[in-house]
Amino acid sequence: MTLKLKKILTALILSGLLFTNIPVLADFNPNYIISDEDLVSYSSMTLSQIQQFLENKRSGLAWYSAIDTDGINRPASEIIWRAAQTNRINPKVILVTLQKEQSLIQATRPSQYQLDWATGYGVCDSCNVSDPTLQKYKGFAKQVDGTAGWKRWYLDNATILSWLKQPGQAYAIDTYTVIPANLATASFYTYTPHYHGNYNFWKIWGEWFGTIYPDGTVIKEIDGAGIWLLQRGQKRQFLTYSAFSSRYSPEKLVSILKSDLAEYETGVPIKFPDYSVLKSPTGTIYLIRGDERRAFASSEVFRIIGINPEEIIEVTQNEIDAYTEGPPITLGSVYPMGALLQNKTTGGVYFVENGLKKPIWGREFLTLYYKDKKLTSVSSEELNKYPTAEPVKFKDGELVVASGSPTVYIISNGEKRAIPTEKIFNQLGYKWENIIKTSDKILTLHPTGSPVYIGTGGVEATAK
Repeated sequence: MTLKLKKILTALILSGLLFTNIPVLADFNPNYIISDEDLVSYSSMTLSQIQQFLENKRSGLAWYSAIDTDGINRPASEIIWRAAQTNRINPKVILVTLQKEQSLIQATRPSQYQLDWATGYGVCDSCNVSDPTLQKYKGFAKQVDGTAGWKRWYLDNATILSWLKQPGQAYAIDTYTVIPANLATASFYTYTPHYHGNYNFWKIWGEWFGTIYPDGTVIKEIDGAGIWLLQRGQKRQFLTYSAFSSRYSPEKLVSILKSDLAEYETGVPIKFPDYSVLKSPTGTIYLIRGDERRAFASSEVFRIIGINPEEIIEVTQNEIDAYTEGPPITLGSVYPMGALLQNKTTGGVYFVENGLKKPIWGREFLTLYYKDKKLTSVSSEELNKYPTAEPVKFKDGELVVASGSPTVYIISNGEKRAIPTEKIFNQLGYKWENIIKTSDKILTLHPTGSPVYIGTGGVEATAK
């Protein structure tokens, strides 16, 4: 630990910085259970980690052994691990299936029935387990290996056997229409053709192994070059470094595993920096900021505002259409590029943009968002020309704490979401030095959202 980090931690401890402990789950998307990479990450847990997981859950499997498929008696953890390695299927998938089908992970004294039909492999809804034709599937090791083997068989044959459920195809699942987004999800509905059964798998997976980063988090894949913004549950790649740096500071990047990145659907990439000037194929010139484009009403407006014509970037219509249409920039638009104005009399500071003034309630905003803006002193009469809008708020992705408060929040979709524990804070890759101290008054501008959730598998798994 560096001296700088020690000082930061000490300051946080002295300020009473603590964490709450309230986990919640995100909404269930039946079209996406887990990623394809999660399904096949067979090295996600070692044999010892599987054993530790079972012991931490106080599972009867932690002390159970059975005859494996090769005739050798082995502990349950080793049977699970061998099936995962042989079939190249994530052992976490096997563990969740054991819980979903027979509650075996949390059963301290499992029944023989639970063990014999551990994963539900080979047993249909109307099947009778006394049926002689089903006895070849009976037994803990046969069930575990059968499920892992079936998953591998599905992945190897899905593209050539059309009767297997396929990604992108609509299926009637109970009373729902489900369109699997990937092979992993399609395999789950082929194995368990029921909505509630797959909901249970997703719920258990999320509780034990899920990592859900809040919207607004800016992420970088470990050992990868890409930078992404999480927004509306999707990952949006910054195609240029300038597009990233015009919006965020490099210090706020969170490094995550490739498998965690794969959890998110891919959204529209971000190509241009904020305040870029784009020209469409029809000749219309736009100013972009965030996800909004604003057309200059005329060439005269463009000239008066004083933008250098050499800054114009010619783009395709698809690139223009990636932005939502905002109000046009006219001769009546005041400060379309934004300006910092200070009341000469009161000292109050405002960010004025598009003819509206937003009060700035804290000095922290000046260094966060406006360090490159010149502060201009104006009279009260000048400021009174502009209607007052909502005060400036924190942008998504900021880590904040009110002075004297015990709770750390991340701002996501405009809400403040509590980070439940110090362990979650560290596991999500957040940095202590990025926590911003603010006032209760400013924090109340953000409604309270649900706390940030992370899986609690009870074991630290290796990188996949």
